[in-house]
Amino acid sequence: MIITAGKFKGQKISVPDESITRPTLSKVRMGIFNTLQSMIDFENCSFLDMYAGSGIMGLEALSRGFSNAVAIEKHPKAIQIIKTNFKKFNPAPDLIIGDSMKAAANLTKQFDVIYIDPPYFSGVYEQSLKAIKNIAKNIIILEHVTDIDLCDFDIFKQKKYGDKLISFLK
Repeated sequence: MIITAGKFKGQKISVPDESITRPTLSKVRMGIFNTLQSMIDFENCSFLDMYAGSGIMGLEALSRGFSNAVAIEKHPKAIQIIKTNFKKFNPAPDLIIGDSMKAAANLTKQFDVIYIDPPYFSGVYEQSLKAIKNIAKNIIILEHVTDIDLCDFDIFKQKKYGDKLISFLK
């Protein structure tokens, strides 16, 4: 995979086997960050990627000007790939190893943007939204394929990429 824009543009990163993760396509990443850029100034903003996979979303955030990013991942093979990827960049996102919902629920820092992209049919979207309720400062982004319970959050923008929906929540 290649970082799509910003100071790390064109840099390649490794991705875990597709049986472990489902990487966010470059056109989807570009769409997400271009939409975000029309809404907020990235400078002095924080980004949380709850299900990091390869770590690409946190790297994209830093590349485009976010001041800090945090990635959460629990799969051992994905963690090794993320560590290898993050070593190539300065700054790099902080990595929290563990269950995303437990880790997010224990964070005290608020995040301007939180990206939630768990395995599509895992049934954890609602639990993830509940876990970040106290740390969500501004925008939550969901990548999903089915309707989900939004747990008191409201969709203010939604984009479709094939069978994927990208929902922006407040």
